[in-house]
Amino acid sequence: MNISNIAAQLYTLRDFCRNEADLRQSLGKVKNIGYQAVQVSGVGPIAPEIIKSAADEAGLRICATHVGFESLENNFEAEVQKHKLWDCKYVGVGSLPGEYRTSAEGYASFAKKASEIGRRLKEHGLQFIYHNHQFEFEKFDGRTGMQILQEESDSDSFGFELDTYWVHVGGVNPVEMIHRVNGLMGVVHLKDLAIVDQKQMFAEIGEGNLNFEEIIGACRKTGVEWYVVEQDVCQRDPFESLAISFNYLKSLAE
Repeated sequence: MNISNIAAQLYTLRDFCRNEADLRQSLGKVKNIGYQAVQVSGVGPIAPEIIKSAADEAGLRICATHVGFESLENNFEAEVQKHKLWDCKYVGVGSLPGEYRTSAEGYASFAKKASEIGRRLKEHGLQFIYHNHQFEFEKFDGRTGMQILQEESDSDSFGFELDTYWVHVGGVNPVEMIHRVNGLMGVVHLKDLAIVDQKQMFAEIGEGNLNFEEIIGACRKTGVEWYVVEQDVCQRDPFESLAISFNYLKSLAE
């Protein structure tokens, strides 16, 4: 992991990216913290061209996205054009649509549909990636949803974007899970977990209980390209949270 490969997930700043003016100001702050890239997710209804202009103005790359699976199914060409405009390789789906979550058959169906979309994306030089939460670790006939996704998908076209917090909440060691998707993950979501007043909470990287030295080491060994900081809920100003996480990761960078 190099400093240039650390990105900020804009979902963390969703309340500060509702319109063009706020987006431009927020991206400038992200750059000033030291980030070199962002993942586009959770921003307001802002035209792709404006998002590209704002990122360029701030000197930030767009390394990945989260888009709706329905949009990939129904607006495929527009999604391709948007990602090409942004020079963004990784096309992410942030969560499994509800209709696929309740059975092994549902997970397998999603894996096959997403693999087909992934094959079409690959023809345009793009890569489909899937971001997990904790529910994928529910078991169906002895296999977790994550196992089904991996076993029933096409490894050439279906990639993963593991979220370290949600993997841990799902009952699996993030380091172990990273090795399970060796070669299938170009983007990882780094998110820490702390216990406060006997409750689990999202935390800045290095402020919680996950072992990020081991996590980063596993990511290096398995070929991760982008290290994306995300914090769903911040107990302080989100920009300050992003700065705390960046400075900790900077201490681990090569």
